[in-house]
Amino acid sequence: MAIAEIALTSSIVQEAAQPIKGAATDYDLLLKFIGAARFCLLGEATHGTHEFYRERAEITKRLIKEKGFNAVAVEADWPDAFRVNRYIRGLGDDQNANQALGGFKRFPTWMWRNTVVLDFVEWLRHYNASLPANAPRVGFYGLDLYSLYTSIDAVLGYLNQIDPEAAKRARYRYSCFEHFAEDTQAYGYAASFGITESCEREVIGQLLEMRRRAADYASRDGRVAQDEFFFAEQNARLIKNAEAYYRTMFRGRVESWNLRDRHMAETLDALVKHRDSQGEPARVAVWEHNSHLGDARATYMADYGELNVGQLVRERYGSEAVLVGFTTHTGTVTAASDWDGPAERKSVRPALADSYEAAFHEIDPANFFLLLSSDREVAHALRGPRLERAIGVIYLPRTERQSHYFDARLSNQFDAVIHFDETRALEPLERYALWETGEAPETFPTGV
Repeated sequence: MAIAEIALTSSIVQEAAQPIKGAATDYDLLLKFIGAARFCLLGEATHGTHEFYRERAEITKRLIKEKGFNAVAVEADWPDAFRVNRYIRGLGDDQNANQALGGFKRFPTWMWRNTVVLDFVEWLRHYNASLPANAPRVGFYGLDLYSLYTSIDAVLGYLNQIDPEAAKRARYRYSCFEHFAEDTQAYGYAASFGITESCEREVIGQLLEMRRRAADYASRDGRVAQDEFFFAEQNARLIKNAEAYYRTMFRGRVESWNLRDRHMAETLDALVKHRDSQGEPARVAVWEHNSHLGDARATYMADYGELNVGQLVRERYGSEAVLVGFTTHTGTVTAASDWDGPAERKSVRPALADSYEAAFHEIDPANFFLLLSSDREVAHALRGPRLERAIGVIYLPRTERQSHYFDARLSNQFDAVIHFDETRALEPLERYALWETGEAPETFPTGV
């Protein structure tokens, strides 16, 4: 990008930037922009930045109080999140938010077992408790599909209570997975390469049986029965999709990615129908990574045939959905060095020169947001393509360019973007030594 064009871009962004000062009124203009939208998709550029979680929580609180939002849907497993859902509605056996978040045992636990989510879950419980007895309660739901075995346990637990004979049939069908000792990748490998027959027929059969009994199961005890059947049915659907997902993992990234994001979008659709059917039109705040919530058609993903939740929601709901991205220039982040590794507090390298994050680093104030889709001049200036950074649960600073940057057209990817120039690592509830001490400087001898 030419120097003159960079200067012009910075000047336009500087003029349009809305400062974030930590005041109660910071997001007034964003809330006005959201207006009557039913969906607000709130992203994150990493899975481990304190400010991203904190600001999503603050924006979501305002959406609930001022805009009537009644559901929070997150990039988390369905059964683990539904345990939180029960807690914030005053149900279940958990005595506090820490216990309610106890289902999140799968890597990376810090994504949901952290101090910001802990406080937010307690806030949701207190908010629900303050509502009139017959008012709809805010719910908390997971959209992801990794929890194959946990979801099997949930379906069996539900059927054991409501229909023991159906539970026996379900247990027989799901026994197809037993000899893999809850190793989903081992199952996927064996089924994908024909070492064993897949469990596809069994999981589809179980879902169809539950749907045939839906009217009976869901009508036994009013709204509680409807919610519990919805929970069980979504677990059965998750099992079907997870079985397919683990088989596609060995066929290539595009197929498995698309299956996962379609599942998350379908779960969101199912949640909307469920809430709507109870006479409480759904308005949902969605928390996921930018790579899931920014429109894939505005990034490199489209070149490879990948889609994502943001694209699917825009295609289905149009202007009823507002997509909000987050960016940062530098600081620290909670991430691992390897899959299934411990949480570490890592230093985030300053953004590469030809990136949106580097351009935003030149803006004063350091923390701000931009309304992209309502400001033609800003939209034109940020039409890209330009580099954008994405840090997931693993951060590899030594291969930063290859591992964490991609081309994007920001003003087509999001309706708004929130930038915090220097950010700090999300605080896990369980801290490992590498998180407490932080990583060694890159000049530290690697052979020691």
